[in-house]
Amino acid sequence: MRPMLHFTRKGNLFSQEYCSDNSYLKSDNEDTDHISERESHQLNLCKKIPVKETTSLNLTKHENGKKMINEYIKVRRISRGSYGKVAMYRNIKDGTPYAIKTICKSRLKKVRVTRRETAMENILREVSIMKMLDHPNIVNLIEVIDDQKADHLYMVLEYIEGNPISNIRRMTTRIGETTARSYFKDIISGLIYLHSHNIIHGDIKPENLLLTSSGTVKIGDFSFSYAFEDENDKLSRCPGTPAFTPPECCLDTVYGGKAADTWAAGVTLYYLVVGSFPFLADSIAETYDKIVNSPLSLPEELNPELNDLLQGLLCKDPMHRITLDDAAEHPWVVKEGDRVSIESSCSCRLLRSL
Repeated sequence: MRPMLHFTRKGNLFSQEYCSDNSYLKSDNEDTDHISERESHQLNLCKKIPVKETTSLNLTKHENGKKMINEYIKVRRISRGSYGKVAMYRNIKDGTPYAIKTICKSRLKKVRVTRRETAMENILREVSIMKMLDHPNIVNLIEVIDDQKADHLYMVLEYIEGNPISNIRRMTTRIGETTARSYFKDIISGLIYLHSHNIIHGDIKPENLLLTSSGTVKIGDFSFSYAFEDENDKLSRCPGTPAFTPPECCLDTVYGGKAADTWAAGVTLYYLVVGSFPFLADSIAETYDKIVNSPLSLPEELNPELNDLLQGLLCKDPMHRITLDDAAEHPWVVKEGDRVSIESSCSCRLLRSL
């Protein structure tokens, strides 16, 4: 397997390190200072405004009784996941809203996601990857608050004044093709940008796709993401959510991360236009069996061009699965004139070298 970009943390700072195996844990006697110094400039590959690094934490209460994290005052809870909780905060200085993700470091260090990796490694990698990215269809990381004396790490994120598209789909009896097409264009625009930077999202699903008040979809939650040194995107760890897992992952084989993201985007589009998931059963084992062995079932009344696109996205053979670049040019996607927006202003060294 070709080298993957691995991320470790020294003190409070996140840094990229190149490693030729699958280990995320560097040995204590390994000298990495020269690597961190050489590669630290890459952490903001596309960022117009670098992510703020804050190493001191001040937890207080506002005079109205609301919790405060440094200059941010809590407004309301947004969600809670397996890795942490997210709440809306406002900057007390200028009133700007943010979503702050709170992570308990000691707890996640005890949670093993693989034999050699803890959930905390996932978080460190998520932060390091998000620090690189700047794209209209990706949630923006603003600040990382990590005090060595504190047990919690805080990710200050762009606040999206809207819902995950999963909520929109549940609240609406039917999403029309025009709306689904708009959402799908945004999704693949963000994914093409990630893949062009050799980054795999690893958990594309409606819950991780946030809809702004203006109708733009933004990709969030990079806790299952990976970054690669080159275009070899082979992985052995299964993606995040069973219903969105491609057949090649269910077979416990090495698989291509980009093709897996493409499959997940196809499952998401299917969910948007059909209202259910193409392969879902009562247990994970049964779900995997359906993904591998059951044929794709599509409504007879479905638009033939949309049918063709879904067949391509959900092709069980990853070697014959449609690519995102081809999907962006598919007749159904470009039907209403506007093509997928590909970020052309990115001038980072990595993208220029591809």
